[in-house]
Amino acid sequence: MARNLLKNPNGEENMEYWELTENGGDEWRVEEMPGDCGHAFTDDATTKYFTTSFELCLKKQLIDLLAEGYSSEELDNQPAVHVEDWYCGRTDCGCVYQLTVCLLDENKEVIQEFTPESVTLDPDTDDCSWKQITHTFSEYGPGVRFISFEHGGQDTKYWQGWFGVRVTGSSVTIDL
Repeated sequence: MARNLLKNPNGEENMEYWELTENGGDEWRVEEMPGDCGHAFTDDATTKYFTTSFELCLKKQLIDLLAEGYSSEELDNQPAVHVEDWYCGRTDCGCVYQLTVCLLDENKEVIQEFTPESVTLDPDTDDCSWKQITHTFSEYGPGVRFISFEHGGQDTKYWQGWFGVRVTGSSVTIDL
């Protein structure tokens, strides 16, 4: 099985390894599963998640593929790059989720980007339970040396506190 290149994907180490690119409202925090007005996760081994506030909260990791042990030759063969993320809302407040993953060259210029439409979860029309998003990059050309993974969101009611989207189980893997 390919190893997850994201460090601290579930908040077990608080915010360690994550760069907070937007930290609005009451800022990011880590909570225990399932949390207030929350949902159980699909995997009992995942016990924590990151949660956002009433203003936009985004966090990012930049993966240096050469530092992770991949050779230029391996990367130039364009191995499949798999991305996975899990997100959910609360049962009492709507939220917005967003994700952007970029394959970058040695100068950190974008080779290929995955930015799905933002997702709005509304407890009046959706159960807001944990949902998975996946994407596989392929045939992107040679030159990939870094991967940028950024996700987050906020709540839709502008309630003070941590009523925004919850994220956990993030992963980036490479098939050699």
